[in-house]
Amino acid sequence: MCETVKFEHGGQKYHATIGRYPDGRIGEVFINSSKVGSAVDVNIKDAAIAVSLALQNGCEIEALRKALLRNAEGEPEGPLAAMFDLLEEAA
Repeated sequence: MCETVKFEHGGQKYHATIGRYPDGRIGEVFINSSKVGSAVDVNIKDAAIAVSLALQNGCEIEALRKALLRNAEGEPEGPLAAMFDLLEEAA
């Protein structure tokens, strides 16, 4: 099972596809930016691969979510944190 979400963060548009295990847990993440081939696109794709590997090797989604950078108001600094917040709001 998977779902695709579109979101914007820091003036960039992203498409994320979230793959889930049969029990509903997130097992993989694929993210593309609107600027294909740019440094932003490469960095977010690499980050999604690292997140996917962490999830597949037992890291809890909440541990990842809490580890990602946030500003003084608790808002996400980067697109991965923004995506996790979006998923949490939808749950």
